[in-house]
Amino acid sequence: MRRPARWVGRWGMRRRVTVGFALLSLILSLVLSSLAWVIVTRAVVREARATALAATSVDAGQLEARMAAQGTAAAVSLEDLPRTQAVAALANVADRWYASAPTLGPSVLPDELRRAVRDQHVATQRVAVGDTLYLVVGMPVPGRDASFFEVYPMAGASQASRSLSAGLAAATVVTVLLGVGLGRLASRVALRPLGRLNEAAAAVAAGRLGVRLDGEDDPDLVPITDSFNATVADLDRRVVADARFATDVSHELRTPLTTMLNSMQVILNREDRLPDDLREPVSLLSDELARFRHLVTDLLEIARHEAGDQLVLEPVRVADLVRRAADGEAGRSVTEVGPGAAEVVLDLDKRRLERVVANLVRNAEGHGGGCTGVRVLREEALLRVVVEDDGPGVDPEQVDRIFDRFARGRGTTSSGVGLGLAIVQRHVALHGGTVEVAVRPEGGARFVVELPLAPPH
Repeated sequence: MRRPARWVGRWGMRRRVTVGFALLSLILSLVLSSLAWVIVTRAVVREARATALAATSVDAGQLEARMAAQGTAAAVSLEDLPRTQAVAALANVADRWYASAPTLGPSVLPDELRRAVRDQHVATQRVAVGDTLYLVVGMPVPGRDASFFEVYPMAGASQASRSLSAGLAAATVVTVLLGVGLGRLASRVALRPLGRLNEAAAAVAAGRLGVRLDGEDDPDLVPITDSFNATVADLDRRVVADARFATDVSHELRTPLTTMLNSMQVILNREDRLPDDLREPVSLLSDELARFRHLVTDLLEIARHEAGDQLVLEPVRVADLVRRAADGEAGRSVTEVGPGAAEVVLDLDKRRLERVVANLVRNAEGHGGGCTGVRVLREEALLRVVVEDDGPGVDPEQVDRIFDRFARGRGTTSSGVGLGLAIVQRHVALHGGTVEVAVRPEGGARFVVELPLAPPH
């Protein structure tokens, strides 16, 4: 299959449709303009020829009447001829030429025209004298051995042709511009369903699996919309099924995990009674159980989100919640509240927001060399929570995927599984907010959570 030229391939569909309409308008305009020019020009020339034939016939009749009255004194008979728009009259009587205008003599008459008139035919022919175009009409004088010719200027017909050409050229330009406008309009209308499809696909990519397309207005789009809707519905069912499975597994794991944690706590409470050679294995087991507890909790949180768990909103004094969650996770005071932020009360899901702050602080403690501070700031229509650490920062290549599930920084040696920041991003998005990461100028990473002061839609 032949591929389109590279310069065409780089064009968008809208531009190609617009250019196609413009070219089609140009071709149609040129064809119609050419036909109109030919038809109108021929009509003008035909009209000029008919008028010239009628006028020449009258003058030839006048010449024949004078010759009958005066003999063959044609020179005298041409003194007041022609009487029409002709610029010159010529007569050949007994092989002798007579002319009313010295500048337009017998030399301007083509030989073919002379022979036709000599053979008793009425004939016309266009001739050019210098830069001027003339129409020559010739006819035999009835009952005489004579031929009569009159020369008519074609300036009027030429001017009409030029005016027609200019008008048609202007009409062609206007038609092409209209074609461009119509092409843009048609491409906008034709590509509107593609725009809706793109928006729906972006929504699905963002996790909104309840999005569906409506193609009932256009039967040509019904197969596409049905396929898209069926695909998304199937994906939604699979995601929900996977989320329910993960939720069920997490719930099933929590019971034995709780038993093991309680048992481990009993052992740790009596650690001083253990033999020295058992203390280190018990400590390692305790750490692994704690890690397992975090993993199960994170999996359960992700599963709840994927299953469509709804927000439980209640009025929350955000600064107090952030201070309690951050200081508790860090084990020390790390929170600073900016002016105007202490009294902000928002309708939030308290459990989810605590999890957001705790995960960010835990990430700073475990991956970022320690949390250096948590700030709560109010800026115009936003409430901003900033968590900073003293670690190596974030690799620029990993900024775009740092909030993906199971994403871990390069060279990470901590025991995390890469779900904490994914949970942060999802919980913040449910509240209509955003979370971003940047590198601090003095070193380390800075995570910024922005929550709208207005309630989320």
